[in-house]
Amino acid sequence: MAQYDNTCKVLVEEFTADIVEWLLGETIAVTTLESTELLVDPVYADSLILLEAEDLILHLEFQVTAKPELPFRMADYRLRGHRRYPQKPMRQIVIYLRPSRSSLVYQDTFELENTLHRFQVLRLWEQPTEAFLNTPGLLPFAVLSQTEDPVATLQQVSQRLQAFPLESSVEQNLTASTTILAGLLLDQDLIRSILRRDVMRESSVYQAILAEGRQEGRQEGREEGRQEGRQEGRQEGLNEEALKLVLRQLRRRLNLLPSETIGLQFQNPEDSSQVMSRELELRLEQLSLLQLEDLGEALLEFERVEDLTNWLADHEA
Repeated sequence: MAQYDNTCKVLVEEFTADIVEWLLGETIAVTTLESTELLVDPVYADSLILLEAEDLILHLEFQVTAKPELPFRMADYRLRGHRRYPQKPMRQIVIYLRPSRSSLVYQDTFELENTLHRFQVLRLWEQPTEAFLNTPGLLPFAVLSQTEDPVATLQQVSQRLQAFPLESSVEQNLTASTTILAGLLLDQDLIRSILRRDVMRESSVYQAILAEGRQEGRQEGREEGRQEGRQEGRQEGLNEEALKLVLRQLRRRLNLLPSETIGLQFQNPEDSSQVMSRELELRLEQLSLLQLEDLGEALLEFERVEDLTNWLADHEA
């Protein structure tokens, strides 16, 4: 879910005043702190957002799904914050993005023997839509709010993006962020029919996600050895990096293993992983950059390998 973490982080960094006023009900001057200030585990680095005011530390976490270990993490962050900034109170807010019936999204307390820690939980789907439509920096969250018609709300957001007197770069970032977050609820083809795709691709948000994919692709290439690097080297420039990113996302989304693992015996007999066939990898390697970008959005809705093969059948030249 890194794309959602990164999108929310960019929104907080670029529209800090809008988001702080929404969450705190007042306008205060804040600066961004590096997550390493309180970092517990590198796994959670993307979701941790820290803002510092004159007399407050604001700790934000955007979550797509609830995690049972989150209350402990919030308590741990609070203690680390006290150690680092003993004179400043900390306001902690967990913001859930996608509707859920899980009882975990209502947990706002960590208890351990004589220890009790509380934090604030905000569920976007319970927040009034109008609160997000009148402020540019909040527009990308509107589709996830308490709306009976997300499609109509997305259309309203599109209209507001054009109505607000925004610089082109700001409009690009807001459009890209809206596209990514709306993908939690709506079909990508529907989203593309409402929002301008060309504007999204020019945004720094979209480029940051591609850059992350390039970096992770390079790291995976080093870890998986020179042989995979030579195989992926047939693609050039952005096409190569986009392919690496798509392969990585597919493996995570569909629990796939690389084709090189065919014939290997897994230590865990209950391992439900499937091996991506070399034939399927070759088909992916033949896709153009535009097709890979389309696939990178579409795969967020995939549940089975058949969803991938069906998509390829519809989009291959």
